[in-house]
Amino acid sequence: MDSLILFFSGLRWQDIADILLNSYILFRLYVLFRGTNVIRMIMAIAMLWMIERLAVNMGLIVTSWAMQGIIAVAALIIIIVFRNEIAGVLQTRNLKSFFWGIPRRQVRTPVDIIVESVYELARRKLGALIVLPLNKGLEGVVQSGVTWQGKLSREMLVSIFWHGTPVHDGAVIVQGDRVVEVAAILPLSKRSDLPTHFGTRHRAAMGLAEQTDALVIVVSEERGHVTVFKDESFIHIHDNIELDQLLRGHAGEDGEVRGLKRQTLELGLAAMICLVSITTVWFSFARGLESLINIEVPVEFMNRDAHMEIFDVSNSSVKLQLSGSGALLKSVRADQVKVKLNLANTMPGSNHLIISRDTIFLPPGIKLKQVDPQVLVVNVDVPVEKILPIQADWIGKLEPSLILKDVRLVPNTVKVVGASLMLKNIETIYTEKISLETIATGGTTTVGLVLQPSSLKLKNSARNRVDVIYRVKRRSPASS
Repeated sequence: MDSLILFFSGLRWQDIADILLNSYILFRLYVLFRGTNVIRMIMAIAMLWMIERLAVNMGLIVTSWAMQGIIAVAALIIIIVFRNEIAGVLQTRNLKSFFWGIPRRQVRTPVDIIVESVYELARRKLGALIVLPLNKGLEGVVQSGVTWQGKLSREMLVSIFWHGTPVHDGAVIVQGDRVVEVAAILPLSKRSDLPTHFGTRHRAAMGLAEQTDALVIVVSEERGHVTVFKDESFIHIHDNIELDQLLRGHAGEDGEVRGLKRQTLELGLAAMICLVSITTVWFSFARGLESLINIEVPVEFMNRDAHMEIFDVSNSSVKLQLSGSGALLKSVRADQVKVKLNLANTMPGSNHLIISRDTIFLPPGIKLKQVDPQVLVVNVDVPVEKILPIQADWIGKLEPSLILKDVRLVPNTVKVVGASLMLKNIETIYTEKISLETIATGGTTTVGLVLQPSSLKLKNSARNRVDVIYRVKRRSPASS
């Protein structure tokens, strides 16, 4: 649960706006191109893209390359083959319908026109095959049709099935008030229990009815009889009233209301799919193309007791390894990354403070991978002052003939400031190393003070050096 919260807490408002904007663009493309072959090709490309991403995640290099090439070619095919449909959408003059309007589909088929047309064809004994789809699509079932997209009328249907026209032998597909396809080839039924007088049109109608929920009307060329095929059954129609009732029952009396509800449900589902798809793509690129950077950040201390001071820290900065998209990491500034440690519960002396995710503040979208070091040792205490004597720190040996007779330091004491616990165990402050091997006669040398530990401070920083005044004499012959 914590990882999930951390995952979504990394989202910036720019990321949310990016996802929503591109989801709306994809949804608008669906609204504008729905019902056309363009949207089907786009859906096919989307499926290929998902296969390509799956191949990348599985390490299938050749498959991913092949999918990328197919996607590129398919995109080019869409532009070339469907340029007229694309141009028709892009050349719209109504900006409202282009950017945010949702055109209502004609969901009601003019039943009276179909009834009149069918009985006009039957009277003239013109063979006809008319398909009225319902919910299931006809893709993969109907083949070799010619796109028509003409407004439905009695004259159009009669002319399509007139003897001698190039498209009179195939089926006509009607959606709403338009003839969308002509000369379509339907699958033939393999049933052996059909009447013997049924011809190819009747078997094609039964084959389509068996595989889809479409209603198929057949007009016999020899007898002029009308037969309707639905599911796995067929009905011989005796008059136009019976056909009218059957067609209205197929579409439903409340067809327009149902169509509007169906359209609302369709668009809502499409919007959800667009949102999920763009979100998946975004996370695929933003999270999948992950980069790493190393950055060194100074440590900030908060809530220190006013009576105590920090005298020593094991590390003044920490090294962080950060991950995220390359674009985000490039935009990260040094002042956007903070490491803050809370000193509210520290005690006088050495305190071990753990550097966790809660103590590190990162820009949205950036994740922490590694911290070095993970623990800091912080020495806090009440500062006190103490006067300590100064002692010269001699090294080496004098010449055998010399004796160090007297040493005097000016000043001989110094006031230091440090942690109370630490100063309890310190009794002397030493000078820097003074070599005895260079001394031949008495004199004065000026040296600095060595403050150990380094957290000690001089009360008067100007007096950080002392004069060492010394005298030497030669040994008497008797003593040597």
